[in-house]
Amino acid sequence: MKNFYVITNAVKDEKLILTEKIRAYIEKKGGNCGYQVSVAPGRGNCPLSLKQIPEDTECILVIGGDGTLIRAARDTVALKLPLVGVNHGNLGYLCELEEDNVYDAIDRMFVNDYVLEHRMMLSGYVVKGGTKSGETVALNDIVIHRSGALQIVNLVVYVNGEYLSEFMADGIIAATATGSTAYNMSAGGPIVDPQANLILITPINSHTLNSKSIVLSADDEIEIEIGQRRSEKDEKVEVSFDGDDAVHLEVGDRIVIHRAKTNTQILKLSRISFLETLRKKMHTYA
Repeated sequence: MKNFYVITNAVKDEKLILTEKIRAYIEKKGGNCGYQVSVAPGRGNCPLSLKQIPEDTECILVIGGDGTLIRAARDTVALKLPLVGVNHGNLGYLCELEEDNVYDAIDRMFVNDYVLEHRMMLSGYVVKGGTKSGETVALNDIVIHRSGALQIVNLVVYVNGEYLSEFMADGIIAATATGSTAYNMSAGGPIVDPQANLILITPINSHTLNSKSIVLSADDEIEIEIGQRRSEKDEKVEVSFDGDDAVHLEVGDRIVIHRAKTNTQILKLSRISFLETLRKKMHTYA
């Protein structure tokens, strides 16, 4: 491959120094490379223009951190292009490249010396009063959580139309294997090999004894209803997709979650295994 595109977090790559170095290196080798800024200082997240990404693009390099790569995966999902992360922040699980090895990695990509991993994504929609919203995808997780006052919410969970359980909690996480090392892990959920195809259900600060995570098949459909806990029915709840696109929910609203029709392609160059990355993270925070 020789046609690249860069999506940059300009908060981490100040003055786009690394972005310009990478573009110049690719063009010097006879390749093509454009770029867009996805996060800008003082402006926050910037909407991506897919029209600016050339049709002959073969790979997207994402400069920033895991969060930048996750947003890029969602924003470019329709293009079905492989992504490779260039870490410009803290050690993460998704961005395997650093500034000191990105040029060797580009050399290898030019001769197609890489492996593609296909990461499962989730898709979800909200049902309010019988009206279905548009579907939104997530690479890491879909999270239903309380908002406003410090009060637990009642969440009723169904799997394939069958009642599973009722959780009194701060919220509930539906995560992919990729997302198992994100909010799911912080909430006490299991860590899973990121290439596995499954759905994790993990309650957040559950006020009941059934607070364990549940591992479901990738083919299952999960429906979560906002149940009534207070007579006033004034519970304030939100659902977010990879931490973005928050939708406000009320008692009786439902969220339907299932496997997305598409996936995220992660281009792998490093021979470092997931277990080695996990071991480094565990030692870092030990």
